[in-house]
Amino acid sequence: MRYLLVLPFVALTFVSWGIYGPVLHKGQVGLGEDPAEVLQDGKPAGPPKMSRLRPLICVGLAYFLVAVLVPLLALRFYGEQGRWTSSGAFWSLAAGAAGAIGALGIIMAFKSGGKPVYVMPLVFGLAPVVNTLATMFMARSFRETSKIFITAIVVVAVGAAGVMFFSKEGGGNIIKLSVFDLLLVVLSILLTALCWGIYGPVLHRGQMKMEGSRLRPLLCVGLAYLVIAVIVPTPILITAGEVGSWQVAGTVWSLAGGAAGAIGALGIILAFNFGGKPIFVMPLVFGVAPVVNTAMELLNGVRDVPLPSQFYVSLIMVVVGAVGVLVFAPKPQSH
Repeated sequence: MRYLLVLPFVALTFVSWGIYGPVLHKGQVGLGEDPAEVLQDGKPAGPPKMSRLRPLICVGLAYFLVAVLVPLLALRFYGEQGRWTSSGAFWSLAAGAAGAIGALGIIMAFKSGGKPVYVMPLVFGLAPVVNTLATMFMARSFRETSKIFITAIVVVAVGAAGVMFFSKEGGGNIIKLSVFDLLLVVLSILLTALCWGIYGPVLHRGQMKMEGSRLRPLLCVGLAYLVIAVIVPTPILITAGEVGSWQVAGTVWSLAGGAAGAIGALGIILAFNFGGKPIFVMPLVFGVAPVVNTAMELLNGVRDVPLPSQFYVSLIMVVVGAVGVLVFAPKPQSH
């Protein structure tokens, strides 16, 4: 019965984080350099050069609105359970920092030529492995892990990798990248997977240190994003500059991407508040989010291109593996 209360908030997160990559990528292109303005023999010289700092700033501003201003007003007028603690604030700020650095990794992967159709599934495939190891380390629950549970984690990761290689822009796009750009894409994906993998366990610890508060850890996450994604990159953008310019469409899409990320963070906190544990909440989110991500990409112009059966088999592997993680997650021992 407890899981029935958790699942709606898990669904809110995997939908929000599933659309995060495609929406942010669209904003990044909109804030970058228009290839039509750089012509060679009357034709665009190449693919658009995307901005890095502008979409990151937009993500930080969206988090500030959703995860700082709204919780502040709610705490001021309504209050909630829990209380401020230094340890809870530390762990929640650390979770927010991990989330913001992960967002930077996504932006860097796109900037280096990666595509959402495989960048996001790879992140979502690797992150639950990191999440599971981090959660088990923090809970000292390695002995309670079953072989079926480990198998489910592997199935999620392998399925996500299959989504990449059998997608429309997977292998072909990788071949076109230079060795340096390919290395940057891979390192950026690994950075985001690491950061987003530890995000859930660290945030859960912060929430527990604040005695189950919902709004306080969310506020800390928003403050961390404000520092890393707004305060730090803004002077760099002003002094050093970069390709592209502020455009309305690109700004709106980037803000929407940030809002999706912040709403997903709220869904995680609410899932934890109703009894969910990182050991199954995060793998379930990371298992279904790539399906949402792929659906967005198909609706974004790939739907008329036939996809191989291996692609759909990989998606099924991701979903089945995520369900297996939920069902066979290590349960805390009763006392």
